[in-house]
Amino acid sequence: MTHTAEFLDIEETSISSVLAGGYNHPLLREWQNERQLRKSMLIFPLFISDNPDDAFPIESLPNIMRFGINKVGDYLEPLIAKGLKSVILFGVPLKAGVKDPIGTAADDPEGPVIQGIKLLRKRFPELYIICDVCLCEYTSHGHCGVLYEDGTINREKSVARIAAVAVNYAKAGAHCVAPSDMIDGRIKEVKRGLINAHLAQKTFVMSYAAKFSANLYGPFRDAACSSPSHGDRKNYQLPHAGRGLARRAVKRDMEEGADGIIVKPSTFYLDIMRDASEICRDLPICAYHVSGEYAMLHAAAEKNVVDLKTIVLESHQGFLRAGARLIITYFAPELLDWLE
Repeated sequence: MTHTAEFLDIEETSISSVLAGGYNHPLLREWQNERQLRKSMLIFPLFISDNPDDAFPIESLPNIMRFGINKVGDYLEPLIAKGLKSVILFGVPLKAGVKDPIGTAADDPEGPVIQGIKLLRKRFPELYIICDVCLCEYTSHGHCGVLYEDGTINREKSVARIAAVAVNYAKAGAHCVAPSDMIDGRIKEVKRGLINAHLAQKTFVMSYAAKFSANLYGPFRDAACSSPSHGDRKNYQLPHAGRGLARRAVKRDMEEGADGIIVKPSTFYLDIMRDASEICRDLPICAYHVSGEYAMLHAAAEKNVVDLKTIVLESHQGFLRAGARLIITYFAPELLDWLE
């Protein structure tokens, strides 16, 4: 090529089309991230049973265990030393006869969640404690609310019961309550209950506003023993293709007093995450990387389809790119090491 031809080629190249200079170094590639994945963003799910000495591995959730209150503290201590800032608690009653139609065990003062809150507040004063608020783990029928005789959700009784549970968790010391039932109107009832109990000023309400009826919850139900005994949850969890419904739900929950919004699942619902971040632009959006998504990545890594560390970082950075600021993830222990 002559000098003249080389000069003409340079002249014809659009200056704005040369992008590689902006990411040709590892530090530059980090600078391209609108949000950096940080340890403080991670929320680790914990399953706490009513067997104080429980330390039970969940076969469908690699590396995840269900603990009793006598075991959970020792498990958490090294994770907190590595930088874990927050956990979300799920209670798992295992004793015979504990479950009933209205989920009485959910806020039993001697039950796993309230006992877990008190233990963790005392042993780890700086740990931020979120409590999932739902009835499915505690009801004899396995649904997320109180039912009519025909098996459908009684909205009024359900939201009243869920609000009562949320208030009792806050009274026990939970920093945040996260209603996951998806029953219409529960955020308003929870917020009103917290106001009446003089706890609203110190309790963050993080709504599972966009929770879909997904085929990705199987391992969680193994861990929490929360499968419905009949029917399914499609009448109160969002349909897969219901983007418009999700937008309406996040807007409603924001207007009812939610302080933060959860999108669940995460990987297949990045458009919903983006919508939520735009509709609720002044609220933190949380991605829930659910049990099925976690198990899928492990299965793919075991088959050498992907590298586990690389794919986990890629997926979690994708949540931030879609608008999330927080991530509930079973990969929190690994990420504490990988982000060191």
